[in-house]
Amino acid sequence: MAKDELSNNFKYIGTRPNRPDGLDKVTGRAKYGADFNVPNMLHAAVLRSPHAHARIIKIDTSKAEALSGVKAFVTRADFPDGLKGENFYLQENTIAGDRALYDGHAVAAVAATSALAAKDAIKLIEIEYELLPHVTDVDEAMKPDAPVIREGAQDHSVPEGLPPNIVSYMDFGHGDLEAGFSDADLVMEKTYKTEAAHQGYIEPHACVGQLGQDGKGEMWICTQGQWFIRKMCASVLGLEASQLRVTPSEIGGGFGGKTTIFSEALSLALSRKAGGRPVKLVMTRSEVLRATGPTASASMDVKIGMKKNGKMTAASAVFRMQGGAFPGMAPTGMALECAFANYQLPAVHHTGYDVLSNRPKSAAYRAPGSPMAAFAVESLVDELCRELNLDPIDVRLLNGS
Repeated sequence: MAKDELSNNFKYIGTRPNRPDGLDKVTGRAKYGADFNVPNMLHAAVLRSPHAHARIIKIDTSKAEALSGVKAFVTRADFPDGLKGENFYLQENTIAGDRALYDGHAVAAVAATSALAAKDAIKLIEIEYELLPHVTDVDEAMKPDAPVIREGAQDHSVPEGLPPNIVSYMDFGHGDLEAGFSDADLVMEKTYKTEAAHQGYIEPHACVGQLGQDGKGEMWICTQGQWFIRKMCASVLGLEASQLRVTPSEIGGGFGGKTTIFSEALSLALSRKAGGRPVKLVMTRSEVLRATGPTASASMDVKIGMKKNGKMTAASAVFRMQGGAFPGMAPTGMALECAFANYQLPAVHHTGYDVLSNRPKSAAYRAPGSPMAAFAVESLVDELCRELNLDPIDVRLLNGS
């Protein structure tokens, strides 16, 4: 059908409608997180731990306080005590308590009349650390003698006797696995590892936060979900979500990485300490890579049995995934659910471990858990096809669910 006929028969198909956000972007009128500026605004800078694991003995801000233009400081002492569960972990990731849990963990923040003054001020903050053993590899973190990231973090799913860095456990499947592997002409088992990968969005995290002594505040921010941000920021500051108003900006990429908070609540805490003056916080590229959430790294054992005709008889997977220093962050369940979802299997079994390590908390990254699961499973399927001299496409069609 000719293009003009399409245009005549349909309202949108075959046409070139203007994007609602297109004109603002091509003319430069679109406002991103760092573009927001308001009267009487201060600028924030964050001091971050240079150590992967360290006890914070002392924080001395006296020299920084004497610097011209400095208006406010915050440490963990400026945040409410008594939070539990997810809210506690959100607060602890926002700013370290008695320990820095990863390289880049925020320890203190300052607000000043200029970005330069704020950066100069954090250089003058003196911190005494006691270095602690650290672990960043998921397999090493599971060993019984590995440094313990946090005591008592295991949930009810973890069988008794497993090392303390394993904080959640999954185990499920169907069919007779042993019989399925016995029925196969070829059984292959391999281990695959993937590293943490950052989403790599172009725009760093940025916001302007204002919070008065009455507990009512406002925030302008680049985010994938302003309602999530409102709830999270309110919870770590001991506020009701209804006390905050959050206005999202245009977003220069997120891909899952801007669905949670990292340093954003610091702007609100600084504003409250500065008498309600708005505070602008823009992360550097280095800060984004050190202190925001990449996808989890993983170590995966995959085992598949196959007949000479390409029919799969059984499969199993053991996934060890680290979500950083905070429980519940690894996408273990989603990875296991996706692992063999493409295939009709008479017998299959999945085992998963959520493991703590001295890394930033992981975040979503376009189908959390699925890419690493697919990498491991599909790599082994290809190897089986090579060994049996089978067409990998035909094998996938034969076994498709």
